[in-house]
Amino acid sequence: MIHIEITHAEQADRLAIRELIDAYAHCADRRDAEGQKSLFTDDTHFVVYMEGERSTPTQALDGREALTPVFAALNTYETTMHFNGQSTVELAGDRATGETYCIAHHLFTTDGKRQLMVAFLRYHDTFVKRDGTWLFAARELYVDWTETRASQP
Repeated sequence: MIHIEITHAEQADRLAIRELIDAYAHCADRRDAEGQKSLFTDDTHFVVYMEGERSTPTQALDGREALTPVFAALNTYETTMHFNGQSTVELAGDRATGETYCIAHHLFTTDGKRQLMVAFLRYHDTFVKRDGTWLFAARELYVDWTETRASQP
């Protein structure tokens, strides 16, 4: 959707939501699980679809603390780098929904060989503004596909 006129409040909300999305990726790449969890409401709902949008959920987690093992799983990689792409946001007062594209790079070593797994992701999000701060109220992670290949040292 192209916005011809946008209020200052809407600009601020859109910027804050984009910063929230980017903070999630930043915390993931820095292995800051506590920081990552702080971006979610206490009663958040997080669902992972490893086979894309029309698949059955492989994980469904309720509550901020339930996210700990998901974020800890990133520690199996030597490093990661998430690149957020286009995103759409629909504002409705102190609530919003949106979709964000992401390409996530995961470097690991198996049998002495460096490997790079690249995941092509989309997030469907529900955001809520609480005490002036935007948070994830719900996040659906769709893994559209992955590619794994040898990586140079």
